[in-house]
Parts: sequence; structure tokens; C-alpha cells
Amino acid sequence: MTTPPRRPERAAAAAAVVTVVLWASAFVAIRSAGSAYSPGALALGRLASGALTLGVISLVRRAGVPPRSAWRGIAVSGVLWFGFYMVVLNWGEQQVDAGTAALVVNIGPILIALLGSRLLGDAMPPRLLAGMAVSFAGAVTVGLSMSGEGGSSVLGVVLCLLAAVAYAGGVVAQKPALARASALQVTTFGCLVGAVLCLPFAGQLVEQAGDAPVSATLNMVYLGVFPTALAFTTWAYALARTTASKMGATTYAVPALVVLMSWLVLGEVPGLLTLGGGVLCLAGVAVSRSRARNAGAGAGSGTGAAAAPVVAVEPPPEEAPVGK
Repeated sequence: MTTPPRRPERAAAAAAVVTVVLWASAFVAIRSAGSAYSPGALALGRLASGALTLGVISLVRRAGVPPRSAWRGIAVSGVLWFGFYMVVLNWGEQQVDAGTAALVVNIGPILIALLGSRLLGDAMPPRLLAGMAVSFAGAVTVGLSMSGEGGSSVLGVVLCLLAAVAYAGGVVAQKPALARASALQVTTFGCLVGAVLCLPFAGQLVEQAGDAPVSATLNMVYLGVFPTALAFTTWAYALARTTASKMGATTYAVPALVVLMSWLVLGEVPGLLTLGGGVLCLAGVAVSRSRARNAGAGAGSGTGAAAAPVVAVEPPPEEAPVGK
């Protein structure tokens, strides 16, 4: 019996791992950049850096312009996820503490699963639902345990809720576009759409860049080059090879990685409750990505994606993130 090649599956898994690691690293970078730049200016600076990086890569690789049939999904994801999401999330994170942000923003993957089932025909097996429930509990635990004495406002809760909805809508819109255009094309032009949407904040960006410390500006550029340009491309590559629901569940690994990175980079030693929440996040991801033993080897995703699922460990928010 011939064994089907596993190289595409492994490549997609590796891409998903790169995505969540870089989105988790955004937590550390935003701690610096967010203190010197307003939400809109930070979003524009990040997207401009990302669009420039992706543009150079596209020219080198001669990626070309996406076909007309992909533009609807690219435009919607660019407006919702690259543009609107980043601005309202940055703003919302300034209004609420990390625990509230974790509770509200981390409903994003759940919304992705519901929208994916309704609009894309994604399957919602019990393992996926159970894993997401466990991960959500872990994400909230991490957020609550890392919260300080900050308060919450109605405005902040509404902004975080809008960010979660925009994130989910952007992912679901992006999935069909990936059937018609490459991951690089979808990411490049989606990022460009988001940058254009944020152009009204150009004045703030120029003004604040003159007063911001070099470290904050470098971190903003880092956010554009790595958690945006690279991580969103690897996300799109993996998303094209599995369902939106499963990729959304994968981002629940981000809070656990943030705990680890904060410990290693910032010296913030996590408490037992934080560690327990991180373990729950990873356990839930493992459950949601697993397959039933009696599942057929040729079972496909409800959207016509590759049959082999991606196995991987992403803002969502900056202090209690979903994905970045």
C-alpha cells in the first residue's frame, strides 16, 4: 500500500507554528511601541512596515496581482482584520484590563467556528468544540491571572468585542480568496488595504514618531515585518490547507506562549494560576487538532481543503492575545 506524501502536511504545520510564535512575540513588542504611539498611529506604522516588506518580497518572487475572483475576500479581510481590527484592538486594550480583554477578544476563534460552519461548510466535530472550550477557559485564566489593578469601561468592552467580530469576519472572508490566489498575494494586498484604511492616522504617526524613543519605533517596525508580514503569510499558507475553524482554535496557543516569553524576555515569573491557564490553552489546542481514531484517512474539510489536517500549537490582544 502506498503511503501518501506528508511533506505538504508538515509544511502547513510548520507554517502554523511560525504564526503563533510570532503573534505571541508581538506581546513583548507592543509593550514598548504601545506606550509611545496611539492606537491608530501604531496600526498604521505596523501595517506600512508590513506592506513594504511584503511588497519587496512579492516583487522578488514575481507574485503578481491576485485574480479578480479573489479580490472580494482580500478586500473584506483587509478592511476587517488588517485595518479595523488592529485599530480597535489597540484602543480597547487601553480601556480594559487584561482579564476583561481575554474574556471578550478570545471569543474570536469561537465566532470563526460558527461563521465557518455557517458560511464555509466547516465541520464542527465534538473534539473541536471540546478543545475550544478548554482553550477558552485557559485563555481567560491567563488573562485574569496577569491582570493588574486596571479597570474596565463599557467602551473598552465594546471595542474588544468589535475586534473579535472583525477578526472572525476577516478570517472567514480570507479563506475563499486562498482558493484563487496564493498566500503571499492574499496577505500582501490585504495588508495594503488595511494600511490605506489607516491613512487618516498618518499625521499622528509622523508627530509621535518625532517624540517616541528609538526602541518603541523599532518595535513598531518589528511588528510590521515579523508578526504581520511573515506571520500573516504563514497563517494564510496554513489556512489554505485546513479549515478556518481549526486554524482559529490553533490561535489559543498564543496566550500560553506569551506567558513563556514574558518569563524569558521580561523576567515576569508566572504564578501557578497563570501556568495552569497556559497548560489548559495548549491542552485544548491539542484536543481540537486531534483526529478520532476511527476517522477515515481521506476525510476532507468541509471546504474542499487538503484532507490531511494541520497539527500545530493566534489577537488578538496585546496583553491577553488571541493572535496578532
